[in-house]
Amino acid sequence: MTELRTDRTGAPVHIALDETRAISAYTVRLDDGTFAGRADFVDPPEAGGERIFFHTEIAEEFGGRGLAGLLVREALADSIRKGRIVVPVCPLFSKHLDKHGEDYKADGGRFRRPRPADLTTVKQAIEGGA
Repeated sequence: MTELRTDRTGAPVHIALDETRAISAYTVRLDDGTFAGRADFVDPPEAGGERIFFHTEIAEEFGGRGLAGLLVREALADSIRKGRIVVPVCPLFSKHLDKHGEDYKADGGRFRRPRPADLTTVKQAIEGGA
């Protein structure tokens, strides 16, 4: 999955799903291939169909271009396509769903608030992938 989007400067950027590492991520790269950021998540096997988003980061030199918002929106859209229930541990995802959650649900998305066990799952994934 690779999606071509345009940032606030009008520059094309590519958002892709990277499942090659222990911790999966949606990544954003500039048109020339320069890595600009990522939204990390885990799909816990014991909670079939859930996707826990726990960290989003954009390289400082690319701040202000709207890349984090593009990542969040594309990750959520892909979660709808894949039938995943989103668990927003990441403050950016949580804030987006607080503001746009009804629209997200109207588009077919599902999400739930994080529970303590979700943080344990994330910690285990990080420790296991380190």
